Amino acid sequence: MGTKRWHFLLQTLEDLQTNLKKLNSCLWIIQGEYEAVLREHVQKWNITQVTFDDEIEPYYKEMEKTIQVMGKEMGFEVFSLVGHTLYDVRRIVELNGGTPPLTYKRFLQILTVLGDPEMPVQDITAENSQKLSPLPEVGLAECYRVPLPEDLGFSKEYKSSWRGGETNGLQRLEEHLKNQGWVAKFAKPRTIPNSLLPSTTGLSPYFSLGCLSVRMFFHRLSKIYAQSKNHSLPPVSLQGQLLWREFFYTVASATPNFTKMVGNPICLQIDWYQDAEKLHKWKTAQTGFPWIDAIMTQLHQEGWIHHLARHAVACFLTRGDLWISWEEGMQVFEELLLDADYSVNAGNWMWLSASAFFHQYSRIFCPARFGKRTDPEGQYIRKYLPVLKNFPSQYIYEPWVAPEETQIEAGCIIGKDYPFPIVNHKEVSDHNLQLMKQVREEQYKTAQLTRDDVDDPMEMQLKRERSEETTQKKKLARSNEQGQTD
Repeated sequence: MGTKRWHFLLQTLEDLQTNLKKLNSCLWIIQGEYEAVLREHVQKWNITQVTFDDEIEPYYKEMEKTIQVMGKEMGFEVFSLVGHTLYDVRRIVELNGGTPPLTYKRFLQILTVLGDPEMPVQDITAENSQKLSPLPEVGLAECYRVPLPEDLGFSKEYKSSWRGGETNGLQRLEEHLKNQGWVAKFAKPRTIPNSLLPSTTGLSPYFSLGCLSVRMFFHRLSKIYAQSKNHSLPPVSLQGQLLWREFFYTVASATPNFTKMVGNPICLQIDWYQDAEKLHKWKTAQTGFPWIDAIMTQLHQEGWIHHLARHAVACFLTRGDLWISWEEGMQVFEELLLDADYSVNAGNWMWLSASAFFHQYSRIFCPARFGKRTDPEGQYIRKYLPVLKNFPSQYIYEPWVAPEETQIEAGCIIGKDYPFPIVNHKEVSDHNLQLMKQVREEQYKTAQLTRDDVDDPMEMQLKRERSEETTQKKKLARSNEQGQTD
């Protein structure tokens, strides 16, 4: 886990501590290996009950088994509660015949049987918090305080605009929910990856670390949808985004080696290149493609990037340009993202590398044209790559084609002040396309496991809307022609 996520986690714990104090309670942090910590404090404080969130990550599943055994041995009860997901994902797997639904469409079909997720429990208030048991000891607040960054061996400086904690998460949530029209019409593919302020909710870090309840958000959205005549639908709506998260959690819960290629039954086995130098240049924003490097710079500086920006850099690293394993990119994201998540991170990297889930593998993001569509002036690049800020807009996405005098005037010589592109995009993407085609033909059965019967469910709703829009335009044109004839 990278330092920004550590900062975010510590801020979250500080916020929880502050809020619990208002409720006549507090938070104590005990550091150490969990078995030793439990054994010591169960006896020391006569603990009779241990509770934790139900998790699907293998490490925590193993931890739960260990704690269950310890509970029987030492005489304490263990409660594992579903709080981090909308549903108990085991129930979804059961309803699908004991295996996870491997397409979003099939997943939604299962949810029609389950209905809406449970309502969230009531908030603790000062009134009902009086029922809490007294603390086992007094005067130990300093001993069990929230650690400082320097206690854990990293700098106390933190520059990201995302601050951890429920208080900040709720403020961001309420700001978005004020604009009910935006919420009702939200369609994720239409958001802008290179806007200077997030064009999506930016709530993912808060859901990832449990600062906000996904069930609370789901039901708040349902109330807004109920008051809207027309609202967007899954997969592109805001509720659709929560369901994508749930989909990946469900698949990850019952798929061996979900975060690896080898031993992962739903993942294509691909002979990716081993190229430490190119991987390093991608990670450190030195690819020579400004759109890609600006995204990676934002990731380093802020710990967050837009989902389409994630698509661009993931495609570039894997099937698009560098042909480097998605596992390498997943590990970089795990380190740098504030919203890093075992299931969603791995699922999306398999998706973007076309190793599973996504099958329109011939769609390769151009590292120059893709960003230019929504930011032709290159303001995003100018912000995150100031070395290029004086380039004319016509060259800012491909500065290596700028005449020498233009580069001199911009104060940036390509090859000296900013690198040349590490690959020829046209050549490598054409070559990689053939490699991917061959892999998918040779591993046809695996490729079909996660194949949906629509092109790309993320674009499905938009395609329908565009089709309806085109039909309306044609009708209008015919009507105008008829009027002119009359």
